[in-house]
Order: sequence, then structure tokens, then C-alpha cells
Amino acid sequence: MNKSELISAMAAKAELSKKDTEKALAAFVDVVTEELKNDGKVQLVGFGTFDVAQRAAREGRNPHTKEPIHIPASKAPRFKIGKALKDAVNGN
Repeated sequence: MNKSELISAMAAKAELSKKDTEKALAAFVDVVTEELKNDGKVQLVGFGTFDVAQRAAREGRNPHTKEPIHIPASKAPRFKIGKALKDAVNGN
């Protein structure tokens, strides 16, 4: 499912116009992005949690030259699935 298909499905389910649904989806993405930028988290009970994982600096190897390289510390967004969603997907 791509973005336009998601908007169409959401609009039909919520009985909203596609334009309003697109605005709501864009607002959701913007709010989640802003919260993660500020090292926060967004928890939707039953669905899951969006948060930020800290990755420590480490040494790696260039696969072509086998020379060691420094990989700097970074942050990575992640999504932890909620129990209700996991159960729904597994048919429980």
C-alpha cells in the first residue's frame, strides 16, 4: 500500500474527504517527526511506540580495502509494535 492508497482507505473508513485525510496524515507525520527530533516518543496504546535509539560510535571495516574506519555515534528512529497489533496480525 502506498501513500495515496493509504489516504483513500483512511478517507473511506473515517468518512472524510481525501483532502482532509491527506492533511491529517501529513499532520501526524509532522508531529511524530518533531517529537523524535526532540528525543521524545509517541506511544499509541495497542498500536505501538515511535522512539529514538542511540547508536554508539564504533570501529568498522571497509569491505573493499579491509581498512578500519570510524563510524560515528548516531540516532535512529524506530517503531516497537504493540501487543494488540501483533495479536491482530497473528490472528489471535
